[in-house]
Amino acid sequence: MDSEGDRQQEVFRAPAGTAANPVLTPAEMAGIAALGLTHSFRAGEYLFQAGDADIDFFVIEEGEVDVVQEATADSPERVVSRWQAGEFLGELNMLNGQRSLLSARMIRPGLVRRIPLASLRRRMAADHAIADTLLSAFRARRRLLMSTADMTLQIVGVEGSPDAMALRRYVARMELPHRWVDARTEAGRSALQVCGVVEDELPVVITRGGVHRRAAPAQLAEALGLSFRARGGAGSRFDLVVIGAGPAGLAAGIYGASEGLSTLVLDELAPGGQAASSSRIENYLGFPDGLSGADLTELAALQALKFGVRFSAPTRVIALSTGSDAVRIELDSGDAVHAGAVIVATGAQYRRLPLDRWAEFEGGSIFFAATELEARSCGARPVAVVGGANSAGQAALFLADQGSRVHLIVRGPSVRAEMSAYLVDRVLGHPRIDVLTSTQVTRLHGRSQLDAMTVTTADGGSQRIDAAGLFCFIGAHPGTEWISAAERDDSGFLLTDADIPAVGPAWQALNRRPLPFETSLPRVFAAGDVRHGSMKRVAAAVGEGSSAVASVHRVLARDAVAPSGQK
Repeated sequence: MDSEGDRQQEVFRAPAGTAANPVLTPAEMAGIAALGLTHSFRAGEYLFQAGDADIDFFVIEEGEVDVVQEATADSPERVVSRWQAGEFLGELNMLNGQRSLLSARMIRPGLVRRIPLASLRRRMAADHAIADTLLSAFRARRRLLMSTADMTLQIVGVEGSPDAMALRRYVARMELPHRWVDARTEAGRSALQVCGVVEDELPVVITRGGVHRRAAPAQLAEALGLSFRARGGAGSRFDLVVIGAGPAGLAAGIYGASEGLSTLVLDELAPGGQAASSSRIENYLGFPDGLSGADLTELAALQALKFGVRFSAPTRVIALSTGSDAVRIELDSGDAVHAGAVIVATGAQYRRLPLDRWAEFEGGSIFFAATELEARSCGARPVAVVGGANSAGQAALFLADQGSRVHLIVRGPSVRAEMSAYLVDRVLGHPRIDVLTSTQVTRLHGRSQLDAMTVTTADGGSQRIDAAGLFCFIGAHPGTEWISAAERDDSGFLLTDADIPAVGPAWQALNRRPLPFETSLPRVFAAGDVRHGSMKRVAAAVGEGSSAVASVHRVLARDAVAPSGQK
């Protein structure tokens, strides 16, 4: 949660019967209680502490428990919430493997039923009613923690710094309670002084576990137990590994895990993919009022956790190799994991403009997403959106609604060429959006931050426009260089099944051709935007991700019945 200064709050009690504190039926309570044993705790004794991993599930039978935000280098201990007999502890970290950000402490002597986490997961897998109740409670509690426990993790950096923005983007996508402090404010200078940090060590992350200088998302994930290595995954084998956690990857993970496959989903940043950066999706089946990409992917990730999908992010895959009965996936950490099958769902990234100083401004004032985080960094100052398709239109509307004057820059002669009609009408009718057609950005201006740009029309006319941010939504690049052994089209998109021009000796040994969604590498499938011929829409990506799992089952079933040495 981005804010500054100290906030004094009363101890929070979630009212019984609310989403954050559901009342379990006697049958539900008895079913859960049977999974564990009752333990007595003294006053002041901890049930768990900040930094603990894989904590158990606790049901309070007698007494009260405080959940506390422990003291850090520059903030005192604070009670976040209080729970009493008949209530249970726990939030999303029980499902995603994250180390606890908070501690739980008995106020006075009492009795607590302790249920091993593995037993709880098995019960949730077998009982959809209790699973739904607990999932809703865990999600509601995480949302409360975003505002009530933000001092558990502080990010201190310079506003507009690409490194600081990368951290803020990661914690936002992972829904980690946090507080952003600009290092150039009084609060920021005070935090740096207390921690003994100098400016060239920014950005810094302050947690109970210590001060992390020149912090990056991978370092933070390691500290919180969210990285592949921190969770002890090296050398593991899964039935299915999904590379990429956008709509296609999330759908593949959900369908694979729900159908009994041990499933790991890897992503370079966090679950959601490019879709998570969409401010609005209005043509997705079943949501007549539309929904944000962040909401859609958050719910999908929660659904995946429900079925036991394991996530690791940020984790970058650098290579893979196929064998007779497995695929080896090599990670940038130096670790490796093995899978019976792999689904590549890494999507496609927007292209960069070939402009001087682009790299200098990227991440700090040039963005490939338009969410609240990027909008806040621009304030109500003018911005430019480059692109003529739906993503650009939705971004322009979102930023204009946040108070910015928006210049929508379209290279073609009409905004109607690639944008849906309903969006075109809204864009053209918005009083804070100016549409510049047959126009390109030709120069960037600013010192440490972008503040203006030169745009040039097709007839050669130029003008300078003010812009505190440039939001780029043009083209699509699949970024498949790491899987160069697979057949690709001229643009780098992966060829699958019938589109593969010829198959090599590996297929002759298997005595079959590639299955639907299978690439030229046996056991390696592709789904979503990364695949040649895909529709490049969220709904289509979801369909492809789930459909690819059907082919995965065929490959794994063949393994199960093939004689030894003939798989």
